[in-house]
Amino acid sequence: MKRFGFIGLGNMGGAIARGLASGGAFALHGFDPSEGMCRKNADIMTIHATVQELVKNSDYVLLAVKPQVMRPVLTGLASALGPETCLVSIAAGVTLDQLVEWSGKECPVVRVMPNTPAMVGKGVYALCFDHALLDEGRRQTLLDVFSSIGQAHVLPEKLFDAYTGLIGSGPAYVYAFMEGLIDAGVTLGLTRAQATSMVAGLVSGSALMAEAEGVHPTLLKEMVTSPGGTTIAGLNALDEHRFKFALGQAVLAAARRSKELAD
Repeated sequence: MKRFGFIGLGNMGGAIARGLASGGAFALHGFDPSEGMCRKNADIMTIHATVQELVKNSDYVLLAVKPQVMRPVLTGLASALGPETCLVSIAAGVTLDQLVEWSGKECPVVRVMPNTPAMVGKGVYALCFDHALLDEGRRQTLLDVFSSIGQAHVLPEKLFDAYTGLIGSGPAYVYAFMEGLIDAGVTLGLTRAQATSMVAGLVSGSALMAEAEGVHPTLLKEMVTSPGGTTIAGLNALDEHRFKFALGQAVLAAARRSKELAD
């Protein structure tokens, strides 16, 4: 059985670990400086006292630490790393070149970008397999891993800013959209609890329908839009306020900011 280690057991690291634990395909190992995080995850993995000990007991090591501490973590680990260990980083803004340099240039390195729905098992992940030391077997294993806990999309690193602007930041756009609908419902006389429950069901149901039908959203929109009806009146109001243009500008602004932070 392959061994998967986690350095960092907070929200994202812990969520990915829980997803893998439910599949039962890996022996899980973990390290976190927080005793509380270690206790919280001790039921699904072996907890180690040091990161060096964890690395020795792992074939894959997922780095779920804050970007600003990635360099000291990796430089402290470099002496324990070799070709037998595959590093997987989920830190935003830390480039593949930086990860390779800080880890000692001996082991294969993969970048993965998650988004927050990973915490409920519905993440959309971007995987960068650009590192020359990564072999096909490990590529396939990691693709299988992240496909088993959400959607996994292989992207070159140059498209990670696009992913961040669209998908990494995307949940916030969805929640802002939901907030606007909820406020409109309250304006029309619904209680906030009623409007919140209804909008949550609307969004989740619409997303499930889009996945199940597998057709372009334009066709699904047309299914709701009768000539001269209520829906076309609402859509026309959105067009007047350049709704789709505003969404596009939000994605582009977030992608630009992602690139600025990486530079």
